[in-house]
Amino acid sequence: MARLNSNYLKLKAGYLFPEINRRVKAFTDSNPDGAARLIRCGIGDVTEPLPDSVRKAMHAAVDEMGVRESFKGYGPEQGYEFLRQAIAENDYRARGIDIANDEIFVSDGSKCDCGNILDIFGHDNRVAVMDPVYPVYVDTNVMAGHTGEGDASGLYGGLVYLACTAENGFVPSVPQEKVDLVYLCYPNNPTGATATRAQLTAWVEYALANDAVVLFDAAYEAYIRDPEIPHSIYEIPGARKCAIEFRSFSKNGGFTGVRCAFTVVPKDLECSTGSGDRRPLHPLWNRRFSTKFNGVGYVTQRAAEALYSGEGRAQVSALIRHYMGNAEILVAAAKDCGLATFGGTNAPYIWVRGPEGLTSWEIFDTVLNKANVVVTPGSGFGPAGEGYFRISSFNSRKNVEEVAARLRALEW
Repeated sequence: MARLNSNYLKLKAGYLFPEINRRVKAFTDSNPDGAARLIRCGIGDVTEPLPDSVRKAMHAAVDEMGVRESFKGYGPEQGYEFLRQAIAENDYRARGIDIANDEIFVSDGSKCDCGNILDIFGHDNRVAVMDPVYPVYVDTNVMAGHTGEGDASGLYGGLVYLACTAENGFVPSVPQEKVDLVYLCYPNNPTGATATRAQLTAWVEYALANDAVVLFDAAYEAYIRDPEIPHSIYEIPGARKCAIEFRSFSKNGGFTGVRCAFTVVPKDLECSTGSGDRRPLHPLWNRRFSTKFNGVGYVTQRAAEALYSGEGRAQVSALIRHYMGNAEILVAAAKDCGLATFGGTNAPYIWVRGPEGLTSWEIFDTVLNKANVVVTPGSGFGPAGEGYFRISSFNSRKNVEEVAARLRALEW
């Protein structure tokens, strides 16, 4: 008999967002009037149309695909040179960061890359994650067999949890114990927190001292408005030797439905083999890409390239101003309710401490049933998120203003 991967059976109660969808469906099925008023501020999905520069590039690329002489079949698995060049030049070298074109691997999403990266690491690594945490980091390690069983609170044996609290600004201190892989996400999902240069320097120094690798998710770096906040882990000296960075076009260019992202694996980054030798990770990730992936489509990569044009940059800035304007409105509404808020300044998420005595799922159900608004329960991101909820600023201005009004009128 064929055997399944029993690690999947360790997963607790389904992935967070399907559980949200299940509860929302139950609400809409039993409440047609509420369903008509429903506004979703839960999942971080963009709502505004693709920038005009992107649409023009896609149309032009489609036309190329309609002519034999310019038709493209399989492209390079790692990404076309024109896009890798645009990324390296604009996101890194323009900031004084030494990243080569071929250290960039273009993919169909950072969520995929954050899970797929585990393919090139051994099963005996000790893994540290933040709490609260983007669930993909934890669940993919569970699926890969890197953890023990989960307990009633949702914590998995074998993982090191780094507490992120209001007291430490949702940026954990480096652990006293030794770990091998560390997931960091800044600007942070779900808390909206950012890490200072000094805080990231402490993590790079820890990784170098302990032969650890930092898996740095910078999917929201375009939302940083404070000039003192680093946009990349590679702004920190030594990070090329200890860090992999994930980035996405989903939230800056509106590509959640288009699908394009990239991962940076520096050639300086080495890890130990089972026999104690040191080997670079770059060729392993390159081999993984070549074996398991056929590359992002040509039309999509031309669309991503357009985001770096002068017109594209202006349109991306306009999108970010729109969503951050939404964040300001939502922060003000939550504060008017007497609730403590975090984030929403250099990130598109607002992290809110709910009323005393209510669990995160009780808050979710209250906001859903009384205000007909979908938020995200903080405990879905880990036990340290209990009592909090996340509001996404990805929405139309009209919807956000309506959500703000409903929150102010909400009777807890």
